Amino acid sequence: MLDMLITARHGDLGHGLTVRRVLPFARRRHVGPFVFFDHAGPVTLAPEHIRAADVRPHPHIGLSTVSYLLSGQITHRDSLGVRQEIRPGDVNWMTAGRGISHSERFTHPDSFAGGGLELMQFWVALPEADEECEPAFTHYPKALMPEGGESGVWWRLFAGSAYGQTTPVRTHSPLFALHATLPAGA
Repeated sequence: MLDMLITARHGDLGHGLTVRRVLPFARRRHVGPFVFFDHAGPVTLAPEHIRAADVRPHPHIGLSTVSYLLSGQITHRDSLGVRQEIRPGDVNWMTAGRGISHSERFTHPDSFAGGGLELMQFWVALPEADEECEPAFTHYPKALMPEGGESGVWWRLFAGSAYGQTTPVRTHSPLFALHATLPAGA
């Protein structure tokens, strides 16, 4: 039974990037371990303007950030020395623990090409016992994510376990995250 409808708010990240933010919400600060949920795009920028959209280095502590790309390309860099390209269907899971700093940069000319950049980003609370863990970053390519579907519904599981499938994505609490498309009118 539906007890609350959360309507996304629009946030401006600057330089042509806006997000639809679902969590946190005034009456619902979290859903399970998910404490933050943004959906950006699709947005298209001309190649000469893409570097202005870079998200500069910033810190996180006590949680994990999960980036799931639907279209475009992003370069992740962090204080652990990791530099990783993320492409559509890939998952970047960064566990901040006691602290990490990272940036998201648009270094490739195709970052906003075609259908534009489209991204989902989640913040996942760490259990209290893990809040001060060592920071870590893991990239999971799309090829490792189970997919399925029936009756016109398609899905890709990109974290946790669901529908008899399990991803290799290491989480600190029971959860699942799913990308799905449904037929019109479903």
